[in-house]
Amino acid sequence: MNLIIETERLLIRPFERSDAESLFEMDKNPNVHKYLWKKPVENIDEIYAYIEMVQKQYSERGIGRFSTILKESKELIGWTGIKFVNDHVENGNTNFYDYGYRLNEKFWNKGYASEATKAWFEYGFNQMKIKEMNAYTHTENGASNHILEKNGMHLIEEYIAEDGINWKWWQMINPTF
Repeated sequence: MNLIIETERLLIRPFERSDAESLFEMDKNPNVHKYLWKKPVENIDEIYAYIEMVQKQYSERGIGRFSTILKESKELIGWTGIKFVNDHVENGNTNFYDYGYRLNEKFWNKGYASEATKAWFEYGFNQMKIKEMNAYTHTENGASNHILEKNGMHLIEEYIAEDGINWKWWQMINPTF
């Protein structure tokens, strides 16, 4: 996978094994997992397995979550990206494009998530020609809900997942269709 997306401040590229330490730092933080099933990772081997799984998605689907890096400092701030969900059912849906992101806490509230979201929506709709982009967020995750709405997604419904957690289902239709 050789796709690279650039924004004013960000370089977005496929995962590499060398990203594991930075991803581990992010994913072991309980605050990062507050709205993500509250299961921070405990061992870096979990991160290596995640990187391998995502790299497999690249080869099978041509897309997946990508490392997101500050151009200026070369720091990996988290991941952003589109993935094709076909391995489970979410809110009655499968075989759909899902947008998501996860940032290290020290990079929150700096506009990076919005900047990456805008770039991914442009890529997904204009290059990939995705007809419909979806996302789902914890109902109480005000920051992520705001970012999705600000970037053009529409709240379709709230639902309760099998684990009893309330989620919001977001959707955006390709404006060129």
